[in-house]
Amino acid sequence: MAKQTLKRTIGLFEATLYGIGIILGAGIYALVGAGAATAGSALWLSFLIGAIIAACTGLSYAELASLYPKEAAEYVYTKHAFGKAWLSFMVQWTMVFVTTVSAGVVALGFAGYWSFLFGGSLLLIAFLLLFAMSLLNLLGMKDSARYNDLSSFLEVSGLVGVVVLGAYFIGKTGVVPHLSVSASPFGWGGVMAATTVVYFAFIGFENLVNISEEVKEPRKTIPKALLWSLAISTVIYILVSVAAVSLVGWERLAQSKAPLAEAVEQAIPGSSWVLAVIALFATSNTVLILLIVASRLLYGLASNKALPSFFGFVGARGTPPYAIGSVFLLSSAALLAGGIRDLAHLVDLGIFSVYIFINAAVIALRYREPLAKREFRSPFTVGKLPLLALLGIALNVGMLWFFEPRIFAYGAGLLAAGMAIYALFARWGGMEGKRGRIKR
Repeated sequence: MAKQTLKRTIGLFEATLYGIGIILGAGIYALVGAGAATAGSALWLSFLIGAIIAACTGLSYAELASLYPKEAAEYVYTKHAFGKAWLSFMVQWTMVFVTTVSAGVVALGFAGYWSFLFGGSLLLIAFLLLFAMSLLNLLGMKDSARYNDLSSFLEVSGLVGVVVLGAYFIGKTGVVPHLSVSASPFGWGGVMAATTVVYFAFIGFENLVNISEEVKEPRKTIPKALLWSLAISTVIYILVSVAAVSLVGWERLAQSKAPLAEAVEQAIPGSSWVLAVIALFATSNTVLILLIVASRLLYGLASNKALPSFFGFVGARGTPPYAIGSVFLLSSAALLAGGIRDLAHLVDLGIFSVYIFINAAVIALRYREPLAKREFRSPFTVGKLPLLALLGIALNVGMLWFFEPRIFAYGAGLLAAGMAIYALFARWGGMEGKRGRIKR
């Protein structure tokens, strides 16, 4: 029997919707209140700073995706750039952790809106969502894409509705918004602290590269979809944050478990359920895409012989069932690890660390493989040095300053677990580094 492989069924439009779907559902619905708690009315500025950081790294991802359109992308990029199997594994291990825990974070956001409408245990609701979305992941990319298309349309419509209401009712709800840095209860420190939370909202653009083997013409499609989804999401984020603060004020946003629904309720009494239902589609869609990407990360690591081969097994429906099941268990376990704010902080610490290596990989490959064909190149280069990649390193390193020590302690535990897994499979003889170079 011929070995099953992943199927190329996704074009530019669907790939862009995947990017928009995973970005928008993650942050603006689930974490806008947590960001407002420290940034106050200057919340929009935290999103703008996050967008600048994301853009630098997004351009690096776009260049690398045009070079190596493979699953387990971070592993492939860092392996080609630095030639160290252990380093590549640790970077990809961090990305697996980030993606699976992100699914748990957004599932808790879904549970908050579900509880707002119907009541119930947040943990149980989040667990049942992870189970349902894992089943949909198992059915195949075409079925998942249909749900994503519908959900992306609804979530964008809901956010556009918030913006329209904010523009119409600004100054009419009793709230007088002050949007400068002085409106932050903690000044610039509060704005930057909020950035470490709301940056979670931008996580997702990089995950597009991990469905490369299911995308048509990935060397051209992935960079375009990545940049389009990031640009569209940034504009929506800034407008929605200004509108939400204008409708209810940052204090109420900070206290609400369904912040955007409460903002709509303030403008049109009795209408909050509409946005809450849209938020259910938005957050569930993001969970689905995160579960898809995390399972493809495990699949890619197995394909590169960095994990046991059963993670790379593809079933009759063209999906990797063992990888999907493992991701479901890991994301479910993340629900027990802490509240939504701490989990988001831990995810952001991991993602900033990964982004440092991704930007460094672009710089290294400009010198190691200068003649390699690149369908896309990060702009603003001096000689061979890509300046935006260098700026991306500086910005991501700078963001580490604003994390609490206990988050670093959690991160150290993550690295220790990754090293233990690496050592186990290296001794077993399954690590790619012992068997030769990865496939291009």
